[in-house]
Amino acid sequence: MANRTDYKNQWMKENRDTKLLTLPKGRKAEIQAAADAVGESLNDFICKAIDERMERMERK
Repeated sequence: MANRTDYKNQWMKENRDTKLLTLPKGRKAEIQAAADAVGESLNDFICKAIDERMERMERK
């Protein structure tokens, strides 16, 4: 039987896409602080920002 790490890696491969995000030095801390202020994870904050921008583009 596969160990827990193998299971998690397989689940991620099957259910999630990943993209490395490169930011200017210090920018991650700024975004993390904004996410913390609204009680969200950094990932959720970034995904919601992308969703909002895409929605605005669709309305044009």
